[in-house]
Amino acid sequence: MTDPTDKAREEFFSEAQEIIETLSKNLLALDASLREEFSDPGLVNEAFRAVHTLKGLAGLFGAASMGMLSHRLEDVLDALRLGRIELTPNILDVLFQAVEVYGKVLAAEKDPEDDAAPLVEQMLIEFERIGAGAVRDQSPTAEYDLDPGLLAVLTEYEEHRLRTNIENKMRLYRLRVQFDLATIDKALEEMKERAKRHGEIITYLPTGETASVDSIELDLLLASQDDLAMLIGALGADNVVIEEINRRNATVMPGTIKPAPLRSRATNLPGSDEEVQPLRIGDDTGLEASGSLKSLTQTVRVDIHKLDHLMNIVGELAIVRGALASISERLREEGQRQLGAELQRLHRSFDRRLSEMQDGILEVRMVPLGQVFDRLARVVRQISRELAKEIRLVITGADTEIDKLIVEELSDPLMHMIRNAIDHGIESIQRRQEVGKPDAGTIALNAFQKGNHVMIEIEDDGRGIDEQALIERAIKSRKIASSDAKELSREEVLNLIFLPGLSTREEAGDLSGRGVGMDIVKTNISKLGGVIDVHSEAGIGTKMTITLPITLAIVSALLIRVGGQVFAVPLSSVSEALAFDASGVHVVDGREVMTLRGATLPLCRLDRLLRVQDPAAAGSRRFVVVASMGTRRLGLIVDHLYGQQDIVIKPLGRSLADVKGFAGATDLGDQHVGLVLDVGALIEEVLTGSELSRERKMYADG
Repeated sequence: MTDPTDKAREEFFSEAQEIIETLSKNLLALDASLREEFSDPGLVNEAFRAVHTLKGLAGLFGAASMGMLSHRLEDVLDALRLGRIELTPNILDVLFQAVEVYGKVLAAEKDPEDDAAPLVEQMLIEFERIGAGAVRDQSPTAEYDLDPGLLAVLTEYEEHRLRTNIENKMRLYRLRVQFDLATIDKALEEMKERAKRHGEIITYLPTGETASVDSIELDLLLASQDDLAMLIGALGADNVVIEEINRRNATVMPGTIKPAPLRSRATNLPGSDEEVQPLRIGDDTGLEASGSLKSLTQTVRVDIHKLDHLMNIVGELAIVRGALASISERLREEGQRQLGAELQRLHRSFDRRLSEMQDGILEVRMVPLGQVFDRLARVVRQISRELAKEIRLVITGADTEIDKLIVEELSDPLMHMIRNAIDHGIESIQRRQEVGKPDAGTIALNAFQKGNHVMIEIEDDGRGIDEQALIERAIKSRKIASSDAKELSREEVLNLIFLPGLSTREEAGDLSGRGVGMDIVKTNISKLGGVIDVHSEAGIGTKMTITLPITLAIVSALLIRVGGQVFAVPLSSVSEALAFDASGVHVVDGREVMTLRGATLPLCRLDRLLRVQDPAAAGSRRFVVVASMGTRRLGLIVDHLYGQQDIVIKPLGRSLADVKGFAGATDLGDQHVGLVLDVGALIEEVLTGSELSRERKMYADG
């Protein structure tokens, strides 16, 4: 490979990853069509083209392993699209394995210490095994009155598709279409999409005739089961002439004119017996007809770290904006009203432009969750086959957008939750039949935006969580005392699944049941500023809801003072703020609570929790900041409210990375630094965290 600092190399990784994701989508669509007993030859062809492109890309950048893998996989897909190999679930398994190996090979190209050679060698052996079962095509049929010149220029794949359609008793039609040279690319694709609803376009060739120098005439060979009248009604236009191609032994009805055969219109060179091949629009070996050299795409790839840098600059400008507002106010107070007013106008203009810049950068960072959902579909297929379970995955809200960095960090937690749902949640087919459930278990993956948060739901219709077994395992593994178990609420019992080393399964399996994973899932979600809520009903199923911020880049925050220290609370997690009335506080089950509009609100005295108590603040007016994540709410008792400010959250560094309750630090201006509270972690810590008993004791003693 080239120098690691080479930008072209990074472009290679980005483009290769996109192609691999495209290949994965094609295979998932193939799997669905196979289960529905509907064969779409276009899907195999698209997969073939993706691998062909990847092979060329690998050769360009010297990625030998990827090139070899692509070359052999291309042979397999070519045999599939030509009908030499029958597509079966077992062959699809191998193709999905190839997608996983591609990921390993790409990682090895980035980091030479990763060795993907054994995996590649194993895949090549699988490809060779599949190829050994390929059969050669029979000679093409000549049932239809087709020009031999056309048959001579058909590609092997086109020849296969022609024969397949004839064997399926399809009718053949010629569509002669006039295209404007300046718009031929778009117009041809539109025509192909329209014709696809009525059949399959096998090939298209220039006729050699044209009405003007600015146009080109193409003949499209279409196979369809529709009659001529229906096709004319659906595809006919001023620039389109449709004719049916008769069988050679067909009888021409009186009063009709037999259409001329679809001819290649190749011409012979003077003094030569060789035939000139016709122009093929868009072929690798032909010429590209185009009226412009402009690119059709208006997109560029941008490194996410560059966007981070821009966002940091915007954050610094936000601090400058606050300083300008402060200076303007001081000038007006000191009698410089005209100068202060002028500065205030400049501040308002600067504020508007800065907000537009911030929104624009945030929009660029946003990507659809479908990027990670597609990978999960592969996981579901693989695990369900390994466990001999029939799983139906239902995905909704895949177009919901979230910060690119959050999407990448979500992949592993979501994959583990899906694995648990299949292995622990969904029963065996026999058990589902016994309890009257459909053979196929359902896992629903749903995403939607709620305010400034994104909600992701993973729900299964399996056996649900056995709460009594969970308590017994927690006591047996000494995670909780038997005396404390009696006091746990149902929500607290369900949250025991997040304790490290706890599993309700007596014997560990290959996929789960080893008592590791869900605690890491919770930790990783917490690092993203999110929380997980668990709901389960025995015999009905389990639903896990993840609540996440839309972005971690730049946030609006409420500045508060606690015990002489200034902290920032992300406004996306703040419902409201109100004056604190100590007389309205009650102790329920060892925890301080208050009633807010008829609902019970648990309280947290931040000065005690953070151990920054200030005796001088005793007796002064205090406030309650109502923080919420998902369905959970917590009242944070603070000493003072300063107001709203846009902040950029900076990491605390390795030495403080494991400190709970803080999302990072931020520059508050005037060379002051404040800690940013992690509301999700605080809610987990106070309400359902592993240190629940300690919190109860602290509040009881307080």
